[in-house]
Amino acid sequence: LSNEKYRGIRINIDKNQILIKANNPEQEEAEEVLEVDYNGEPMEVGFNVSYLIEILNAIEDENIVFSLVDSSSSCLIHGNNDPKSKYVVMPMRL
Repeated sequence: LSNEKYRGIRINIDKNQILIKANNPEQEEAEEVLEVDYNGEPMEVGFNVSYLIEILNAIEDENIVFSLVDSSSSCLIHGNNDPKSKYVVMPMRL
């Protein structure tokens, strides 16, 4: 549902949940809430959804670990059971 050119999604991270939001120029919106293991400060970060999909398709694990310091630093992603294969993705400005 994200803009075909921009491909950005907004992720709001809060205690034990993330809210993923996407919209497009036609003012259509989609939201999905996922339960996660997170106890840090609330954070909002944007990513190119195409990069995330490629990474998630490459990881053969049900549980994925996203390591974030803040909304402008790189994000390290790996499977919970396979920490040897690691992927780095840079956030987008929101």
